[in-house]
Amino acid sequence: MGQYDALKESILGFSSLGAAALWEIPEARTVFNQFKQLLNEGLVRAAEKSGGEWRVNFWVKEGILLGMRLGRLQGSYVSLDEHGTGFSFFDKDTWPLKKITMENNVRIVPGGSAVRDGSYLAPSVVMMPPAYVNVGAYVDAGTMIDSHALVGSCAQVGKKVHLSAGVQVGGVLEPVGAMPVIIEDEVMVGGNCGIYEGTIVRERAVIGTGVILNGSTPVYDMERNAIYRKNPDAPLIIPAGAVVVAGSRRIKGDFAAEHGLSIYTPIIIKYRDERTDSATALEDALR
Repeated sequence: MGQYDALKESILGFSSLGAAALWEIPEARTVFNQFKQLLNEGLVRAAEKSGGEWRVNFWVKEGILLGMRLGRLQGSYVSLDEHGTGFSFFDKDTWPLKKITMENNVRIVPGGSAVRDGSYLAPSVVMMPPAYVNVGAYVDAGTMIDSHALVGSCAQVGKKVHLSAGVQVGGVLEPVGAMPVIIEDEVMVGGNCGIYEGTIVRERAVIGTGVILNGSTPVYDMERNAIYRKNPDAPLIIPAGAVVVAGSRRIKGDFAAEHGLSIYTPIIIKYRDERTDSATALEDALR
C-alpha cells in the first residue's frame, strides 16, 4: 500500500470534514474519484491477508464513507429495452451502479442483479439473478454468486467460492477498524446461510445449508474437541477444510430442562475429504 500513501493521507484529511465543508472543496471529489477507480480495479481493498493473517485497511473504509458524505441524493433511471421499460433508483451520486463491459469478462445473467460502484468482480465471476454486490466488496476469480445472494459492503470473497442461493454475506463498513466478513478460496457456502460480523471462513471449508455464523454463537468442533468463538481480540474463525452443519445444544437451567429446550449452534462434524470434494465439485462449464 506504500504507493498509495499520498492518497491515503488526503482521504484521512478530508474524512474529518462534514458534508457541507467537503462540497466547497473541489479537490475532495477529485481525490475520491481516484480512490474509487482503484477500488473498482481491485487495487485497494478493505482488508488484505499479510503473513497468513487478515488485517483491515481502515483508510479504505474511510474513503468509502468520504464518498457518502461527498455525495448528493440523485434519481436515476435504467432503461431495459427500446420501449422504455426499466426501473428508477435514488442514491448518492458518488455511488451509482458499477459500469461493467465485455472487457471485464464477468457473467451477469439477466434478471434483476445489481453491482454497486466501488466493488470489484474479477474475471470469470458469475452472478445469477437476482443478486447484489455492495460497495467495497471484493470477489475473486471463478466465484459464483447464486440467486438471491448478497455480498455485503467490504466483504472479501476468494477464488472459486460458491455462494449458493439465498446466502447473506454481511457487510461491515462501520466502525472503520472492524474486520469485514472474509471467505477464502474454494469455500462452498450452502443455501440460505448467513455469515456476519467479521467472521473469517478459511480456505476449502464447507458451510452446510442454513448455517448462521456470527459473533455471538460459538462453533463446536467435534473432530478436534474445540470451541471457536469471537473475542475482543479476534473474530470468529472457521478452520480450513471444516465441514460445518446446523446443530443445537442444551440450555442450562431447570426451566430449560423441564421443557427440553435447546439453542441453535453450528457444529463442525468433520474435515474435508475425497467424498466431500466429489459432493461439492464445481462445474467449470458454468464459468
